[in-house]
Formats: sequence, structure tokens, C-alpha cells
Amino acid sequence: MKNILIVAAREFRQITAMRSFWLTLLILPAALSLGPIAQRFLSDDTSDRVIVIDRTGGAEASSIEQRFASDLDRRQLQKLSRYVQRHKLEKADPTAPWASHDRWYTAADIAQFRASGGVKAALARINRVKSSETPDYEPARPSYEVIATPPALANHPDDRIGDAAQAYLEPADDKARPVDYVLLIPREFGASPIVRLWARSEARPGFVTAVQDVLTRDLRSRFLQGQGVSPQAAQAAGAIAPALSISSPPPGGGAREAMLVRSILPLAASYLLMMSLMLSGSWMLQGTVEERSNKLLETVLACVSPEELMYGKLLGTIGVGLSMILAWTACGAIAGYATHGVIADLIRPALAPLTSPGTIIAMIYFFLVGYVAVSVLFLAIGGMSDSMREAQGYLMPVMLAILMPVTFLLQAIVAGHTGVLVEVLTWVPLWTPFTVLARLGMGIPTWEVIGSGLLLAVFTAGSLVLVARLFRASLLAQGQRPNLGEVIARMRHGGEPG
Repeated sequence: MKNILIVAAREFRQITAMRSFWLTLLILPAALSLGPIAQRFLSDDTSDRVIVIDRTGGAEASSIEQRFASDLDRRQLQKLSRYVQRHKLEKADPTAPWASHDRWYTAADIAQFRASGGVKAALARINRVKSSETPDYEPARPSYEVIATPPALANHPDDRIGDAAQAYLEPADDKARPVDYVLLIPREFGASPIVRLWARSEARPGFVTAVQDVLTRDLRSRFLQGQGVSPQAAQAAGAIAPALSISSPPPGGGAREAMLVRSILPLAASYLLMMSLMLSGSWMLQGTVEERSNKLLETVLACVSPEELMYGKLLGTIGVGLSMILAWTACGAIAGYATHGVIADLIRPALAPLTSPGTIIAMIYFFLVGYVAVSVLFLAIGGMSDSMREAQGYLMPVMLAILMPVTFLLQAIVAGHTGVLVEVLTWVPLWTPFTVLARLGMGIPTWEVIGSGLLLAVFTAGSLVLVARLFRASLLAQGQRPNLGEVIARMRHGGEPG
């Protein structure tokens, strides 16, 4: 055991001294640090600019602008309501519309929201009761901005206004800010339902729907007035809408949403297992091949046996992989509890599976045993290869055999599918650790966890015995590239005379 620990410490120091190890170790902290910054730069917070040319006198343009303002206030109320519900801040003002979460916000709710001071007044009340750990609310931004119609465009005849609009949709001056939509409401609107719309790119469905709703309501109002209905009654008829009572789960409380959030930690464990195995196994393989090619193994084997060398390398590789995972886990915990924002709000509920002792034990068991089961494959390749080129020939099929099913597995789990492929992968020892870890968040029968765990243990124990024989025989037969029959023979006899 002393020799094994000496080899393990040497392997650990050798790998951790590599620059690639430290660069890889810093990937996750860098991603967690730069993620919010990148999101801020990549997100498009600008509003679409709209020109409305209203030949009817301006009433239609005013109605469209009011609709955009109402939509913004409704989105503001919905976003505030979810924020208040997530952080339990209803006591800030129980009578406010945003303190209720069970309905579609009507025009009356929007009017009450505006009369009480809008989002600024709401945040002032919320800030008086929220704790310092609660993240700040980010107000919704307007989707559309109606700008004044340029006189040069307003004076164009209707039949030639399309050509003039292109100068604003695609301005020749690179410094000029383009317009996204130009909407023409002809003078005969009402007698004719036709309006014209020019867009800089594909028109947003939300924009088209909002414009259609406003103009449809006005067309119906004009039709009713033409049938003898008073203007007030016609306008009231156009404003009639159902009052929807909406029951929706709190953020993270929906069945699928909650399941996905709970699956984040098991899925992350499965993904980290795969990544750390590929990295640490490759480093260990590279070190073993270099020792063989530089004729250093003869010196090492003069001090330790091939079995001690193999188990020491395996133990050192596991130590490297676990140190990487511990560092990444610590970064995730810091991001979840020492920071605010989207990442923190996602990580905290994702730790819910850790409240179950059975889940914790299962995650630790399948992680550690799975690490050993797959690492021995890299040891076998390193023991048989005299050069990195030769090792790559063995390594590529092995990595594809592991990565491709695991990639499909993770996609299936995220999509909520647990079909035949997932069941099969659960019982194939090479993929059992990844599959069981990924399924822990979605739910897996206890008998499958125990059964697949026992099968994985038997497979790992058998692999250690067979690979130890192969490793010993391959070290003693340097310079000989074995075929499949020789590999099997080495596993059977371990380099001893057959």
C-alpha cells in the first residue's frame, strides 16, 4: 500500500503541474464570472422603432401608442407578480394588483397600477420589506417606441410612400439609427380595411397582433355606429373582454419546471463525471505513454510491481478528477449563495436533492465507482501503447463509445423522456454511472438503483482484475503491438506462461 500511495502522489503531482490542468480548472469559474457580463452585452434591450403615418387625423396612431403602453404595463405587472411571488413579498402592499397571482391583468388593473405610481412606486414599497439577500427587480423594457413621423415622409403620396420608407428602414448613413416599422393608415380607413406595413426584417408576431387588435376594434366600433349604435355603446362593445382567473404554480413550482430544476444537480454530476474522466484519463494516458517511450518504466518497475504501479496511477488519477470536481462544486456553491441573479436563483433550488440521504449516497457511490470503472480503460490503453499516436488509435473509439450514448441520454433526460434507450443504458455497466446519476432528479425506482449498483460493482471488480493482468503483461512485452487475440490472452494469463 505504501508503494501505491507513493505512485499515486507522484501521478497527482505530475498531472497538476501541467498548464492544461490549471487552464481546465479555471474554465467553470471563468464561465460563472463572465456569464452574466456576456449576457448583458448579448441581450438586446433596445425597443423597435415605429413610425405610424395616420391619414385619418391621428386617432388610430394614438390608439396604437396607448396599446403599446398598456402591453408594457401588463408585462410589468406580470413580471412584478412573479418576482413578488418568488420572494414572498406580498406584504409590501396586499391590495396592489401585482400582489395577486391568479388572474390576467385587465385594463382596470393597469389603470390602478398607473394611478398608484407605476413601477417606481411599487418598487419603493417592495424595497421597504425585502431583505438585503433578495436580488433587485429589473423592470420590463418597452418592446416598441412610436417616434414622430418625419415631415418628408408624411408629405409623400400614399402610392409612393413605400420607396420613401426604405430610406428610414435602411438608411444610407451608417451612423443613423434605422426604423423597424413604417405603418400607413390611409385616409379611407373604415370604408376600406386595408393598411400598409413596411418592416426592416421579418415582422414580429406580437407587433402585428397588437396593431390588428387596435384597428379591428376601431373597425367594429365604426361598423356599429353605422348601424345606429351610439358611439359610447360601440366603444364599450369593443372593450368587452373576459376576466380570466389563472391558476399557475409559483416560479419553480410547476411539475415539469420543478422536475427540471431538481434534475440540474444530478445532470451536472453526470456531466462532470464525463468531463473529468475524459480530462484526467487523457492526462494519465499521456504520462504513461511518455514513460514507456522514454524508457522510464524500467526504472519505476525496479522499485514497484506492475500492479502497484497500475493501482497507484489509478488512485492518482481519481485524486486529480475529484480535486477538479471539488473546485468546480465550490465555485457553484459560491455562485449560488454568495451572489445574486439568475445563476444564484437557479442553483439554490437545484440543491433540493441533497436533502435526501438516499440520493446523496447514490450520487457518491455511482460517481466514485463509475470513475474507477471508466478510468481502468485509460490504464489499459496506456499499458498497451508505445506512442501517443498508437494510443489515439485506441482512445478515439473508446471515447466515442462513451460520449455518444451519454450525449443522447442527457438530451433525453432534459426533454423528460425515459424510454427504452434510457432503461438499456441503466443496465450496461459502462454507461450505468452516467445514466443513474442523470435519472436521480427525474425519479428512478429504488430496485433499479440497487440492482444496477450491484452490477456496476461486479463489473468494476472484474475490470480491475483483468486490466491488472493486461497492464502487467503489456509492460513486460514493450515494443509489441498486440492484436485482439493477444489482448484476451494477456487478460487470461497476465504475462505468466500459459
